[in-house]
Amino acid sequence: MSNQFDFITTADKPALLAFSTPEWMDSARTALQELGYKVHTAATHSDFLIRFSQVRYQVVIVEERFAANTIEENLTLQALQHMPMSQRRHATIILLGESFQTFTPLQAYQQSVHAVINSSELFLLKQLVEKAIADNTVFLTNYRETAARVYTSSRAAK
Repeated sequence: MSNQFDFITTADKPALLAFSTPEWMDSARTALQELGYKVHTAATHSDFLIRFSQVRYQVVIVEERFAANTIEENLTLQALQHMPMSQRRHATIILLGESFQTFTPLQAYQQSVHAVINSSELFLLKQLVEKAIADNTVFLTNYRETAARVYTSSRAAK
């Protein structure tokens, strides 16, 4: 884990990357920075879990073979898949790899993520991330509005 302290303000849009392939990580970092995100990177599975539990990341991109030889060995992905939705709903989670067809809903559903992107389309990553975020925002708008109303009314009742 990095020893560098990076302060997150309310105006920041935090994003977290978990990659083993340096070129892919550089492409993802550049795309997210161009979209105005403050990008953090995880070096290991435990680093990812610590960072994810401490910051409400708006975007998370995980390489299918992050610190693993196969997707089945990816402990970070397994942790996300078994995490309650209430702990990960705040983030748009994108899985990037060679074994996916970009924006195939069934593949995303099977991996418990919001979107999958094929690594051959890294040159379009900025636009693909924008679309994934927009799709997730539309999908969860009603849930977020209802949750906010329930929270507000429960606080008013006390």
